[in-house]
Amino acid sequence: QVQLVESGGGSVQAEDSLRLSCAVSGHTFSTYGWFRQAPGKEREFVSALSWSGGNTYYANFVKGRFTVSRDNAKNTVYLQMSNLKPEDTAVYYCAAAYRAWYLMRPEALHYYDSWGQGTQVTVSS
Repeated sequence: QVQLVESGGGSVQAEDSLRLSCAVSGHTFSTYGWFRQAPGKEREFVSALSWSGGNTYYANFVKGRFTVSRDNAKNTVYLQMSNLKPEDTAVYYCAAAYRAWYLMRPEALHYYDSWGQGTQVTVSS
């Protein structure tokens, strides 16, 4: 059974850092993504990673602040978030796609086959 379990969310102050984790079990996918959804807004792309080559891709609004990475041995994907802003407040979701990185648009939700339950990140000013 495929499972993606996020952890690491919490309540922090602006300019603080958090590291989100996504533990994957049941399958090793080709592409992993992080998305977020704020109250009243649509789910939006944050970052993506190709499992084999480690290629990374970021939304413009997080470039230079967030870093996506993986630990092959632990089958875990991470999102290191630094210099957090109140507008980063959202539920963050991990997603996984069978499709290879170069055969999809990593920012498009419909390419992803499995999703985690989400973890809340709240940033106060």
